[in-house]
Amino acid sequence: MLTNKCSRCHQGDVFESSNPYKLSKIFKMHEKCSHCELVYEDEPSFFYGAMYVSYGISSGWFIIWFTLQNYFLNWELLHFALFVTGFIIAVAPLTLRWSRIIWLNLFYKYNKQYKEHTHQTVTEKINS
Repeated sequence: MLTNKCSRCHQGDVFESSNPYKLSKIFKMHEKCSHCELVYEDEPSFFYGAMYVSYGISSGWFIIWFTLQNYFLNWELLHFALFVTGFIIAVAPLTLRWSRIIWLNLFYKYNKQYKEHTHQTVTEKINS
């Protein structure tokens, strides 16, 4: 999941840009996997459910920082709130990608057959 590869074959890229901080392409995904041809958004609004995953990831970040604050940092409340807010905004592109990848993995499991599958174009299929 951390490599942003297809959940079914672990070969094709899910996102058009490998850099999550290229803001002009932050939401741009390939329509389907270049290796196994899995259609990523198989129904309209498929990734709305990824918002729940994103909420969970953001809550996890907050819990980690809150725990560190209580046991080690002991910052003033305003400083802590500003830091956590800035941190959540800074990692938002990563959170968005991870939530979509996790959402895909909930519906499409890894299948070794698809990893070994060689992609043939229509022309190659006709000629063979």
